[in-house]
Amino acid sequence: MIHSPYIRKPASVQRVMGLVLLALVPGITAYALKVSAGILVNLALASLTAVAAEALMLALRKRPIAIAVTDLSAIVTAWLVALCFPPIVPWWLTMLAVLVAIIVAKHLYGGLGQNPFNPAMVAYCSMIVAYPALMSQWPAAGSLSFDTQLGLILGGARDLDGMTGATALDALRTGLRSGASSVEAVLQGSAFGFFGGRGWEWVSLGYLGGGLLLLATRIITWHMPAAFIAALSLISGTFWLFDPTRFASPLFHLASGGAMLAAFFIVTDPVSGATTPRGKLIFAAGIALIAWLIRSFGAYPEGIAFGVLLMNICVPLIDKKTQPRVFGHRRRDEGGWR
Repeated sequence: MIHSPYIRKPASVQRVMGLVLLALVPGITAYALKVSAGILVNLALASLTAVAAEALMLALRKRPIAIAVTDLSAIVTAWLVALCFPPIVPWWLTMLAVLVAIIVAKHLYGGLGQNPFNPAMVAYCSMIVAYPALMSQWPAAGSLSFDTQLGLILGGARDLDGMTGATALDALRTGLRSGASSVEAVLQGSAFGFFGGRGWEWVSLGYLGGGLLLLATRIITWHMPAAFIAALSLISGTFWLFDPTRFASPLFHLASGGAMLAAFFIVTDPVSGATTPRGKLIFAAGIALIAWLIRSFGAYPEGIAFGVLLMNICVPLIDKKTQPRVFGHRRRDEGGWR
């Protein structure tokens, strides 16, 4: 604004969450077209479960139901859960994960704005620990018809060898551990595209486009996406330059897995993340470091969810140590009080 009065219309929860959902659409569209249309079924199941769970918990807590159910926050959580899961997981697993996210990770801590942990990441980590086989059943991009995907989601027979393929991150890790001569040799496999996982490059571009929309509308600030992408690029790039036969390039890490989804939609959670400008940089960079370590050396191919939860634990300390100087006061290390 150029001229006074400098009055801004307050942003409602519904408007913010609505823009987040809108920003997810390009990535979801690319997902459905390039990877698996079954994701649309999972999104619908997750959304219905989230709204029902939200209404139930609000009724039990004797809180107004209509306003809270229509603020779209539960649907945002549901979409993030579904987008992190394989698109052909059985229906009950998607619903169970959403129930964990809404009931355990959100309402048992007091509801919207009170949860110390990212609900979608709590659901993801819970399910991958409890059901590792089901959570590793990723179809190769475009390998299954929609009818087949729908049958698997609704409880059809699951032939593991015949219907699933490794994700790019999992294929890279398995290839290197099974004696492949170099990363380059592994990347010749069918799971890989030009830069990352086959089909997932387009999904990552969709999430990037949606993330830029959130930045343009000031729903999120630049700190966390920039710190996450920069830290992941710097760490992976350093090791890639040091030994390109054992470590993947920064472009591969950014274009594979959930890096772009995390950078703009998960790391930026305003409730469970850091709140100070410097704290946001530290928080997002820490997630990137943990994610790269798990991707490169851990038992799981993707480590973003674990990184988010570990850094959620550190948020109170990060915020305490990165408080900006109060105007008119000096810091203690400058000879005065903050």
